[in-house]
Amino acid sequence: MEPNVRFWITERQSFIQRFLQWTELLDPTNLVVSIEKIEKSRQLLLTHEDASGSDLEDKRVQEAWKRSLSTVHPDSSKLIPGPFRPAALLPFTAPMVFLSMLPVKSLKSMILPQVSFYTYSTVFNIVNGNASYDRRPHETILVGAGVIASSTFFGLFPRLLQVRFSLNSILSRNVIPVVILAQLSGMNVVASRSLEPLRGIEVMDKDGSVIGYSRKAGTKAVKDTATSRVVLFGTSAFIPEVFSYFFKRTQFFLQCPWSLWTLKLSCTILVMGLMVPVSFSVFPQIGRGNGWAMTICPVRQSQCLGSREKTCALLPATAPKRKDSAAGGSPPNPMAPLTTWQSHLSL
Repeated sequence: MEPNVRFWITERQSFIQRFLQWTELLDPTNLVVSIEKIEKSRQLLLTHEDASGSDLEDKRVQEAWKRSLSTVHPDSSKLIPGPFRPAALLPFTAPMVFLSMLPVKSLKSMILPQVSFYTYSTVFNIVNGNASYDRRPHETILVGAGVIASSTFFGLFPRLLQVRFSLNSILSRNVIPVVILAQLSGMNVVASRSLEPLRGIEVMDKDGSVIGYSRKAGTKAVKDTATSRVVLFGTSAFIPEVFSYFFKRTQFFLQCPWSLWTLKLSCTILVMGLMVPVSFSVFPQIGRGNGWAMTICPVRQSQCLGSREKTCALLPATAPKRKDSAAGGSPPNPMAPLTTWQSHLSL
């Protein structure tokens, strides 16, 4: 089993534990770890399958988990490019969020920050999304280009109205841009990872063995990630605006007007520095569920069993393999109880 998946399955952590874990994984030094060190860490984890993330006696194991979880994709086992690793989200997006929330002087001044932010967000979401389903390179490129263009357009449209009609109220200058930034960040996730709910993502039994693909698991993964992005960027844009509103009414601002931008940038970085690990910790990396089978639906030439609840699992581990069902074998009992399922939800 892929070591990263094994870690998230065995380490059933609470929100606080996940938060503390992410504060370590978001260490900026993980952006410059050499490939040789990552390969050595992976070899250590593969040769010690019983190694636990909570093994405090062996610091080598702890360091190996840190490097593996922060640099390697758990679905494809491929190295994540440095600029799109989890630790890169803060240093790349914090300045973009700050520039996107600056007062509009001209529409041209807002194009570059908006294009940069949504381009980076789209690529980050695609690279760190679930990779357990089949997707062709041209599909990824077309989806990514469409998401970047649409997100940038909807991000610039309210700014265009503000410039065109000279809207200077607090609502148009401060509130609406925050709401739009938060909503578009969530919609960016939904659009850039739209293939996951359509094709389904891998679902495993409690032992980590893949038992099929689930559309509802893909929907849950995208929904949870989109929610975390709304919380992340909405909070990171809203709190600096509140601080700026009250700071403008102080005597210090009247003496040093330039200090407003220093305060706003510092506040944005500090809030995002806290909110990034919080947003990554809100939902576990491995989603779990169980239920009773109700219907049979084709998903990628496999049989998917729906659930009475909002979750969905595929055939139990004891059921025939996908090739048997695709070959026309007898369908499983639609009322058979499902074993516990779990699926990697990605960032």
